[in-house]
Amino acid sequence: MTLAALTGCPSDPAAGTESGTQDTTSESGVTTTDTAGTVPTTSTGDEPTGTTGEPPTLDTYSFANGCYSLRSGDVYLAAGGDAFSFGADKAGAARFFMKAADLGTYLLYDQDGGYLVAEDGPLVRQTTLVSDVTLIDDTYVSGAEWTLETSVVDWSQYQLRNRRNDQLLGSDALAAEGVPVTFEPAEGCTSPPELTLDAAGQVTRTMFDDGDLYGIVDTHSHIHSNYAFGGGGLFHGGAYHRLGVAHALPDCSISHGEMGRKDFFGYIFDASGNEEADLASLLPDLVAKQLSEDNHATAGWPEFTEWPDGPRRSTHQTQYWVWLQRAYLAGLRLVVQHATTNAIICDFMIGEGIQNSRYGCDDMTAVDRIIDETYAMERYIDAQSGGPGLGWFRVVHTPAEAREVIAGGKLAVVLGIETSNLFDCKLTPGAGDPTCDEAYVEAQLDHYYDLGVRALFPVHKYDNKFSPGDGDRAFIELGNFANSGHWSNFTLDCPDPQVGGFDSGNVNFGGLNMPRDVYDSAPPNDNSKFPTAPLTTTTMYLGQILEPALEGAYCQNATLTALGEHMIRQMMARGMLIEVDHLPQWSYVRAYEMLQEADYPAVGSHGRNNNGLIYELGGTSATGFPHCRTDVPGSTVQGFKDKIQLIMDNGGYPAEGFGFDLNGFAGARRPRFGDGACPTPQTDPVTYPFSSFGGDIEFTQPVVGNRQLDFNTEGLTHIGLLPELIEDARRDAVDEADLEPLFRSAEGYIRTWERAEARAAELGR
Repeated sequence: MTLAALTGCPSDPAAGTESGTQDTTSESGVTTTDTAGTVPTTSTGDEPTGTTGEPPTLDTYSFANGCYSLRSGDVYLAAGGDAFSFGADKAGAARFFMKAADLGTYLLYDQDGGYLVAEDGPLVRQTTLVSDVTLIDDTYVSGAEWTLETSVVDWSQYQLRNRRNDQLLGSDALAAEGVPVTFEPAEGCTSPPELTLDAAGQVTRTMFDDGDLYGIVDTHSHIHSNYAFGGGGLFHGGAYHRLGVAHALPDCSISHGEMGRKDFFGYIFDASGNEEADLASLLPDLVAKQLSEDNHATAGWPEFTEWPDGPRRSTHQTQYWVWLQRAYLAGLRLVVQHATTNAIICDFMIGEGIQNSRYGCDDMTAVDRIIDETYAMERYIDAQSGGPGLGWFRVVHTPAEAREVIAGGKLAVVLGIETSNLFDCKLTPGAGDPTCDEAYVEAQLDHYYDLGVRALFPVHKYDNKFSPGDGDRAFIELGNFANSGHWSNFTLDCPDPQVGGFDSGNVNFGGLNMPRDVYDSAPPNDNSKFPTAPLTTTTMYLGQILEPALEGAYCQNATLTALGEHMIRQMMARGMLIEVDHLPQWSYVRAYEMLQEADYPAVGSHGRNNNGLIYELGGTSATGFPHCRTDVPGSTVQGFKDKIQLIMDNGGYPAEGFGFDLNGFAGARRPRFGDGACPTPQTDPVTYPFSSFGGDIEFTQPVVGNRQLDFNTEGLTHIGLLPELIEDARRDAVDEADLEPLFRSAEGYIRTWERAEARAAELGR
């Protein structure tokens, strides 16, 4: 049996339509799609059908973004009211846009905007779908998803399996034995909702003339923060969703409440950031379980009234896959995707009944889910691009893989972890928590290495078994007390000179600070009821919480534990990328002693470089551009040039990329224009169209649904405005060569990774 399976989908990563289709817009504003080029076929028409021997493997990938009618025998699938059934002639057949939900799995969206759905058996037509997001139900699977298989009745045709029910498409309902189906090319399909790319061209620039990779690294990213904090929407919006943008980026009132009044975390963080918040005034609102005043407009797709807004709205998605693709087209070629979460923030919001959860609050529960979802997003983008490996988003496990992916014109993604209770190794273990000894830590490192994790923070914010946390100068610091039952542990006895970091300076909540001699001694307070009664547990200490801050050059009063040192040595033995920027000062000093002893590189993805020592060891850090220009030409990039000089002075590779920390409660680049944006008048705004630094892509004004974005007055609204950020710096640079080290930063990061692997081979275990 000879089977043809040809595709009209381009395999090269390109801007514009990825599907090989041409879009036209009707008078109603609905985009319709006509199939272009050759389409998949199930038979040449000359072969006998059969079901003996081994069934053939039919092409299930190349239907993505195509337009088809479904024929079974002599009849076609058609809509009749709110139902579908086989019985129409070709003229009356439904015309389906095949929107990939996963590799080989599709949404079938008809010409009038209805989905083919089977929730309970009958084939129904729905114009609006529910999902795990809208229901806040992690177990829900949509009946709108159909997986293509070889028909057991006729191997030259397909059968469609419903993902929700695990049954097959029948003539008018699901059945144990499905009808054989042929997909016939059609015209006049309607595209389901999706965001636009607002860019055109083909990636051609992948290398410099000297053979080094061309591309930018984002050393610190959190693409899937919607799966953190119990996954119930404390952080709202997904980087993708199997059912499309309407479910990835819906109205956030689902979890944030009307006008965002349940978004306590966003309200406090966006108002105070790393400054002291007036927590006492919020107590009545916390008791009422919603804010007494409006917080933000909640509309998502398609209006996006007030979000995404990277500089001002910390609890909303800024890295939807189409936005990330636009950044990739601008030169982003390497992303370090850190799984992050915080169990205490989750416990508070869920325990008080303010928000719901989809699964447990434990840090590693979210970490595991985020790792899974990163691979799922890789499959999703592959599916949009026509099949396995064809997408522009590639998870890599070795420096060699990263080089191959970037040289091939795609985006390499490195997996990492940044969380407080790493491996569930809490400073104060609870019931059911593991015994964190050396053997357990080694087993956990092996497990997550096998999952693809290569970058790791030993600690983040809160104390754990490996090190004191670096703390926080805002309300988040209260969580450290809840997490361990220990009073704060800040002291004036700090390294001289101090080495910076997040544990430097004044201590808010001075009444909670009672330094202890033994870091891992038994806790004086029992906060074990916090997950189920967070507000009651916290208000027991309200007097201490409301005492004034301590002023002075404080730091954490402890260093790496013996177990923490063992973990760092074991990370070295595996060639892993050691993230040092959340180590408090004494731990930071000790870690560098170990790094120097082993001649091993580190990563400072929050920008710390230990006075250049990180570059001397072959490591890398992160950079950024100020948002305001001065009257001196080139002021935007002068600090960047100075950093490159520091790198060269310490023998490092002269390149440095960003560490945006988007979706990580770190804010984003603010605008230059607007009232109060800058201390001096600003000129030379970004205008359209403009070309990428590499000259291979043209960018037009970005929009999200029905909202037009303005980088000049809104700043880095989402990652997709990276082209504007670069263009803004480029227009101020005295010489374009000033920005070249930015586009060598992916090369620089990979060199650090290669050095780590080389030293691991030499050090052994």
